[in-house]
Amino acid sequence: MSTETEARAAGIVAKYRETPSERQLVFEAEDGSRTAAIAQNVDGYAMLKVRPTADGDEIERYYGFDMALDHAGEVLGVPPTDLPVPTAAADMGM
Repeated sequence: MSTETEARAAGIVAKYRETPSERQLVFEAEDGSRTAAIAQNVDGYAMLKVRPTADGDEIERYYGFDMALDHAGEVLGVPPTDLPVPTAAADMGM
């Protein structure tokens, strides 16, 4: 079963969902021009993977959520402090 929550801020839409194998936080510019995703295994204890899309190839791995958000912000061209984080995703990272 999949769970999804959403948050919006500063022209970015963030969608959190759980698939059978991963927790995914996907960011998209409201105009659809840019995306970035952070993924972690469904158990929530592995490193975070930053990808250009939810199903894209891994760009980099991080232990900390802050570092993953920083990289996602870089991919999107916005400061990481502008990225909205749905409450369900706030505990991602190690």
